Amino acid sequence: MTEEKYADIIEKNKHSIYRVCKLYASDSFESEDLFQEVVFQVWKSFPSFKGTSKVSTWIYRIALNVCYKSILKHKKSSDKITSLDAIKVEEFADSNFQDENSRYEALQACINQLNKADQAVIVLFLEELSYREISETIGISENYVAVKMKRIREILHACLTPKLEHYE
Repeated sequence: MTEEKYADIIEKNKHSIYRVCKLYASDSFESEDLFQEVVFQVWKSFPSFKGTSKVSTWIYRIALNVCYKSILKHKKSSDKITSLDAIKVEEFADSNFQDENSRYEALQACINQLNKADQAVIVLFLEELSYREISETIGISENYVAVKMKRIREILHACLTPKLEHYE
């Protein structure tokens, strides 16, 4: 891969990589480290990229793998490594919330209750990936993505409803 092509791929996907890294990082320093590791792994893995999926799907897969490995490596029983600064709140926004910060905090609290696999699915969904792209990235069937998304939506709705009532 040429340096120009690599730089172009990273430039086109850097915001998505940052959002995924922020999800799994406990602070901004760790998200930077994860970002750098993802960028390195993209460079290292490019010769093995077969082109059977979109480059962005391949990069999401690398980012998720790097983040999962980091969690396993650094996980402590008392630590909870979930920072959701990267999530777009608009997908689950409700006009009953008084301000953007309240919506974000409510969504963050609800997503924190999901398991890591479901968090990955909702992050990719909020990144506006199709069910097909999510299935390719995570390695599950498209139908299973649809089932998981239905379940995740129900969980988030049940979690957000009392919070919505609180802000009315």
